[in-house]
Amino acid sequence: MTRHNIRTVVGAGALGVVAALTLSACGSGFSDGGGSSDGELTSSDDAITVLIGSSGDAETSAVEDAVAAWSEQSGVPASVQVANDLAQQLSQGFAAGTPADLFYLSTDSIAGFAANGSLQAYGDVLANKDDFYPSLVENFTVDDTFYCAPKDFSTLALIINTSMWEEAGLTEADIPTTWDELDTVAAQLTTDDHVGLAFGAEYQRIGTFMAQAGGGLVQDGQAIANSPENVDALDYVKGHLDDGTFAYAADIGTGWGGEAFGTQKAAMVIEGNWITGAMSNDYPDVDFIVAQLPAGPGGQGTLQFTNCWGMAADSPNQQAALSLVEYLTSTDQQLAFSDAFGPMPSIQSAADQWRSDNPELAAFLDGADYAQFPPNQQGASDVIADFNAQLEGLSSGDSQVILDSVQSNLEATLG
Repeated sequence: MTRHNIRTVVGAGALGVVAALTLSACGSGFSDGGGSSDGELTSSDDAITVLIGSSGDAETSAVEDAVAAWSEQSGVPASVQVANDLAQQLSQGFAAGTPADLFYLSTDSIAGFAANGSLQAYGDVLANKDDFYPSLVENFTVDDTFYCAPKDFSTLALIINTSMWEEAGLTEADIPTTWDELDTVAAQLTTDDHVGLAFGAEYQRIGTFMAQAGGGLVQDGQAIANSPENVDALDYVKGHLDDGTFAYAADIGTGWGGEAFGTQKAAMVIEGNWITGAMSNDYPDVDFIVAQLPAGPGGQGTLQFTNCWGMAADSPNQQAALSLVEYLTSTDQQLAFSDAFGPMPSIQSAADQWRSDNPELAAFLDGADYAQFPPNQQGASDVIADFNAQLEGLSSGDSQVILDSVQSNLEATLG
């Protein structure tokens, strides 16, 4: 999996995959038994199986090494399987009644699996429950039940090409902190060879502007997609797509923001911390800095993306699985994972050390204080997929009409 694919999995951008996972969870005919937050965890001598969707060799090796270390320490046999198609293999395991004990689980798919009883809700019995960022806990809370431990997370920030920045006569003092300042630098950075700012044609990037305008998709369980704030945000983006200082990554011949940035077709992009791996692997000669996204009329805003360690309701050895999760989400282990393949730790106790180890990336962690996350209600991923399809035509479309459609779809989904 490339770093582009990390974006789509962690960032909920691979809506075809995630939607399929959610739909399969809703229609597979699974038993409604299990998955109770009140039930005691099972215990046995069975080995623990862990199913992951890996970004590459670095992540695979890091997880395998950590699971092996826990296994040696605990005396419980454990193995890691890397899925070729995580959605399909999860669905097959549940349907056959032989799921992995632990597995990567996205925010998009949790509601469907929770609804049909496939998941064991163990969040409230985690020894480190209070160490997770509250917004991450909210990501994996369904009907007031905290299901699973967030394994790590990412936010979006502003990635700036330092050479282009200097060539445009800009200095550190010019790093934009407001939309007006972003307007100015995007215009200065736009040339015949590259656009000032690029990003994907999707809510998972454009949603940052909605947050900065004071909007979002869901607030207190209610759809707010067609709020005046969101209309202002889309109109702002549309205006700059039209004047040529902003561009969708696809419209400048690239597959995602990281490619647009690495190939130097964009001087700035909105991306998550997974871009650092893409830059070091594929574009090592492109120098960049990371800054917080500029504030809009509603204040600072970004989006965060995460996965959790899902636990199967049918696992015969949930007590051991819980112990493994606590090991994998400990401060030392999460810092080791971050060093190995890039994600930010999901626990607050690791924040200071992570900042010390990664001062040049601190803007990503700063965003955790005000980040929004995509709706995790069942069916929301389908609404976002339709929203993304409409956003592709934003330049020639009407912001209010697009958002009215999203509002209607969200209201139907939220019931």
